[in-house]
Amino acid sequence: MGLFDSIAGQVLGSLTQSGQAGATPHAGLLEAIGGLMNNPQIGGLSGLITIFQEKGLGGVVSSWVATGENLPISAEQLQSVLGSEQVQAIAEKFGFSTEEVSGHLAELLPQVVDKLTPDGTVPEGNAMGDTLGSVLGMLKGMSR
Repeated sequence: MGLFDSIAGQVLGSLTQSGQAGATPHAGLLEAIGGLMNNPQIGGLSGLITIFQEKGLGGVVSSWVATGENLPISAEQLQSVLGSEQVQAIAEKFGFSTEEVSGHLAELLPQVVDKLTPDGTVPEGNAMGDTLGSVLGMLKGMSR
């Protein structure tokens, strides 16, 4: 089993355990997470981590990268990091309220970051982009 299959299986497995595999919000929001990380204004996964650190949540995001347990993040904290405009844009795209989007992203983002950093380090450059794109593409296909 390849790296991408493994990551996709782990994220989908955790969604299945919580009874949410195939749920439409998760498929679309996984795509939104990919869009966030591929956004040049954010700067990929390392840029997203920097934003969390600047907003005082460096310990939380560091736990997602590290090999130990992931610390939780609230919907409100996530919205403060990403910004209301960003969350609103995602909500409008998928037809959800900002509260729903923030809640789902607070559940999914730690898992995605965790799976993208299995050895506790952030992949650099194209390696991260290739990994993220492949993982999110497979997740999107598998969740239909």
